[in-house]
Amino acid sequence: MNKTVFITGTSTGFGKLTATTLAKAGYTVIAGMRGVSGKNETVAKELGVLPNLEVVEIDVTDDSSVTSAFEKILQKYGKIDVLVNNAAVSGFGLLEAYSLDRIRQMFEVNFYGVIRTYQAVLPSMRENKSGLIINITSGASAHTSPFMVPYFASKFGVESITEGLQDELKQFNIDNVSIQPGVYPTEMNTGEKAGVNADKPEIAALYDPVATEQFNAIGAALFGKMKEFNMNPQTIADGILELIQMKEGSRPLRFPLDAVAQGTDLEFIKARAEMKAKWLAKYSE
Repeated sequence: MNKTVFITGTSTGFGKLTATTLAKAGYTVIAGMRGVSGKNETVAKELGVLPNLEVVEIDVTDDSSVTSAFEKILQKYGKIDVLVNNAAVSGFGLLEAYSLDRIRQMFEVNFYGVIRTYQAVLPSMRENKSGLIINITSGASAHTSPFMVPYFASKFGVESITEGLQDELKQFNIDNVSIQPGVYPTEMNTGEKAGVNADKPEIAALYDPVATEQFNAIGAALFGKMKEFNMNPQTIADGILELIQMKEGSRPLRFPLDAVAQGTDLEFIKARAEMKAKWLAKYSE
C-alpha cells in the first residue's frame, strides 16, 4: 500500500476529501494547493497534521510552479504512483458575454493545467513502467448545456486527453481514468459564482429575460437533483480510493459514480429534454 499520491486542488471539495480519505487509508498523500501561505493557510494547516500527508504549493497555471512542485516530491519520495487532477474552476453565463480573458483563465486551470501535470509526472511513471492518472471531469462530459459552454468545453478537452493517453501510455503500464461527477454540494457549486455576464452586460441584456428563465430552469433541475439524491461528495473520494486499489490494467477508462453521470437518472434526462424542447419551440414559431 506504500503508494505516493499527488492530488491537485485540495483546498476544498473533492480534492480535500480525497486527500483526507487516502491519508487515513495509509497512502502517502501530497496535497497540492495554491496559496498555501495565503488564503488557504488554514486548510493547509488542517491537512498538514494528518499522518502520511504533506501539503505542497502548486499553481497549475504556472509552468515553473508545476515543475518545481513535482521535482520536489520526486526528489523526496523517489516516485509518484498516482496523480489526481482535481484542480478546476467553473463558470456560468452566456458564451457571448464572456470575456476571452476569463475563458483563457478557465482553460489554463481546467485544461492546460492537466497537460502541465502530465508532462511533469510522466518521465517518472515511464521509468517505473507503472502509474495511474485520474482526471476529474464532469457528469456533463457526454453532452453540454447552455450557459456553461466554456466550462463544459474545458472538461470535454480533458476527456479527450484521458481517452487518447489511455492508448498512448499503455506500453508503459500507465492507466488513465476519468471520473465524471454529477452535481454535488461542494464549494464549486454552492459558493458565489463569478458574474461572467458582467463582462459584457450590453450583450447579456439582449438575451434577457429568456436566458435568465432558461438558466434558472437548468439550475432548478441540477440542484433539485442534488438535494433529492442527497449527493455526498465523499462518493468521489471513495471512488478514487477504489480505483487506486484496482489491479493495474483492469481499470475502466471512465468511472461514473452517481446516477447523473451514469445516465441512469431518467428524471433528470427527461427534465433536460423537456427544457430543450421548450426552448427550441419558442423560436420555431
